[in-house]
Amino acid sequence: MSANILTVDDSASIRMTTRIALTNAGYNVTEAVDGADGLQKLKSGNFDLIVTDLNMPNMDGLTMIRNLRQLPAYMGTPVIFLTTESDGDIKQQAKAAGATGWLTKPFDADNLTKIARKVLGR
Repeated sequence: MSANILTVDDSASIRMTTRIALTNAGYNVTEAVDGADGLQKLKSGNFDLIVTDLNMPNMDGLTMIRNLRQLPAYMGTPVIFLTTESDGDIKQQAKAAGATGWLTKPFDADNLTKIARKVLGR
C-alpha cells in the first residue's frame, strides 16, 4: 500500500515539483496552500508524512507543526521541512516543534524521494 503524503507550500511551482517527484515514486499526494489549509486537510484525512514550507501566509509551517503535534493521530507522523531557510536557530525551533527532517530549497527531487522512503520505511 502506498503512503499518503500531505505537501504544504504557498508556491504553486514548488507544490507541482513536489507532487511530481512523490507521485513518480508511487506515493499519493494531497496539496495544501498554507498551514491553515494544511491543518484542515490533516484533520479530515489520514497522512503518513507531511512535507511543509516554513514561511507561508495565514499560518506558517512552525505553527502548523505545533498544532498538528496536539492531534493524537499525528503525534508521531514524520514532518519534513522544505524551505529556503538554513539558519541554525530556525532549525532548532523546527526540531523543538516536532520536525523530523529538513531539506533546503531549491531541492533535488531524488533527495526528496530518498528522505520520504527513509522516514516512511517504504
